[in-house]
Amino acid sequence: MHLRREILIFRNFAIFLLITLLVSCGSKEVKPVSEDSKITQEAFTLAEIVIDAYINDNRATLESNFTKDGYRELITDIKIFDSAELTFTPTWVEIEDSVVSITVSWKGTWTVSGEKKEERGVAVFVFEERPLKLSHVLKENPFRQPE
Repeated sequence: MHLRREILIFRNFAIFLLITLLVSCGSKEVKPVSEDSKITQEAFTLAEIVIDAYINDNRATLESNFTKDGYRELITDIKIFDSAELTFTPTWVEIEDSVVSITVSWKGTWTVSGEKKEERGVAVFVFEERPLKLSHVLKENPFRQPE
């Protein structure tokens, strides 16, 4: 009889603990997404769009996602290639006023006249305007490849 009472007390305590845990973890407070986070996500998305357009030689998409000066600079830098694979990994983001800079490490493989060329580097994509547009690519520009 004494053991049955201890089991009953233990069971009630376990139920009380479980209910307390569920109630305390049950609030679904959702924190709003910060403006900087939204801008960063927009810049990442735009960088992916630009890289995909570059790989597929989609000049219209490139032009619509670059500033006028940035597109002019890009067109003079692009080298001819048969195919390309380009991956990038964002490593740093800076937001100052209306300018967003994303530092990326990139790795690319280009096929030119049947010959494969591999390159890698670090670039800084500089975005301006609203909505964001790519205005400059600093450091080791992947769009200047293959060299």
